[in-house]
Amino acid sequence: MKILVFGSMNIDYVYSVDHIVQTSETENSSGVNMNPGGKGLNQSIALARAGAKVWHAGMVGEEGQNLIDKCAENGVDVSYVRKVEGRSGHTIIQVDANGDNSIILYGGANHCMTLEFIDEVLSGFETGDMVLLQNEINLLDAIIDKAYEKGMQIVLNPSPYNDALSKCDLSKVSYYLLNEIEGYQMTGEKSPDKILQEIHRIYPNAKVVITLGEDGSIYMDGEEIYRQEAYKVKAVDTTAAGDTFTGYFIASIIKGLTPPEALKLASKASAMAVTKPGAMDSIPVLEEVERYSE
Repeated sequence: MKILVFGSMNIDYVYSVDHIVQTSETENSSGVNMNPGGKGLNQSIALARAGAKVWHAGMVGEEGQNLIDKCAENGVDVSYVRKVEGRSGHTIIQVDANGDNSIILYGGANHCMTLEFIDEVLSGFETGDMVLLQNEINLLDAIIDKAYEKGMQIVLNPSPYNDALSKCDLSKVSYYLLNEIEGYQMTGEKSPDKILQEIHRIYPNAKVVITLGEDGSIYMDGEEIYRQEAYKVKAVDTTAAGDTFTGYFIASIIKGLTPPEALKLASKASAMAVTKPGAMDSIPVLEEVERYSE
């Protein structure tokens, strides 16, 4: 089985602040860093660091060579990454004293996908292969339809949750990985158990993972439900927590681990990621996660 991440590649501008800035407020930043990021790139690198062989498909702007290089340095195949005119996608991220964050996203080159490019990429994959998607690129609906036609397993992290998802046939999704906020946006329910029940009612064939921050995570496949407690750590920056979890969970499933085993490994990796600043740089490698003390 091959794993393709069709997703965003961003430059993250990360500002350290005492608290997330409020309406009409001006606040000094105690520091700023510019890092490679984007949910797609982060998840590709998390997959690679978790030991999976991963292909990334995406687009960067004229200043985006560093994003391509970072993927390649981490063992991600970049055969399907293209450079286009204009600026790469980028984010402005506030990280407060508690490690919580607030993010503004600009799509840039991530919104330059074409139907021809999608066909070119998917021609390299076949029935049974897996494609991991987020909602930071354009033509997500076309990618889902075309991947489904090929018989690929579709994994969706519906973030950010917006109107673009209403164009997608979400019944074609094999796995959902989402947090409580995205679960509420999908279902109108706030309780994790009710979110799971509603997703199962609407999409009965989908497997679902909900991450709950300090309350751990839950996996559901039909009547099977598994829960995993979170590992208690001092959070420095939560920016890459979800992407790290996603990459490690999917890599574990590909390698044949059971869902409870995959939840446990992904939870360890996510806990380690939040103890370091930055997005991509905070994602641990498999050997570190396996040595992690419980």
